[in-house]
Amino acid sequence: MKVKIDTKEKFHVLALQEPVFTANMTDGFRKELLLFLQKDLKNVVLKMKEVTEIDELAAGMLAAVQQKFYENNASFVICEINPAVEERLDNLELLELMNVTPTESEAWDIVQLEEIERELLG
Repeated sequence: MKVKIDTKEKFHVLALQEPVFTANMTDGFRKELLLFLQKDLKNVVLKMKEVTEIDELAAGMLAAVQQKFYENNASFVICEINPAVEERLDNLELLELMNVTPTESEAWDIVQLEEIERELLG
C-alpha cells in the first residue's frame, strides 16, 4: 500500500495513494497506524483524496482504529473523502462514528482543538 507521510508540529498527515482500499490491505495498515500511538507525536490526519473505493472490512478497520486513538488520548481525523467512499461509509453506518472533515485544513483545526481540550481536561 502506497502512503505518503508528512509530519507537522502537532500531527502526521498520511495520504493514501491507492484508488482501492481493500480488506487485504487492512491488517498491515492498521498495524502501521497503531505504531503512531507509541510515538511522542500521536495524532494522525488520514487524507483519502485518492481512494475511490473501500470495502466493508477496510471501512470497519478505520472506525476501530479511530476509537483506539481516542482511547489513547490521540486524534485521528479523516479528510478529503471521495463522494463514493463517503456514501459507502454512510451506507455501512460508519460515517457518523468517524471524525471526518472535507478539507485537510479543517482536519488540522480539529486536531489542534482536541489537543487544547486534552490539555485543559488534564
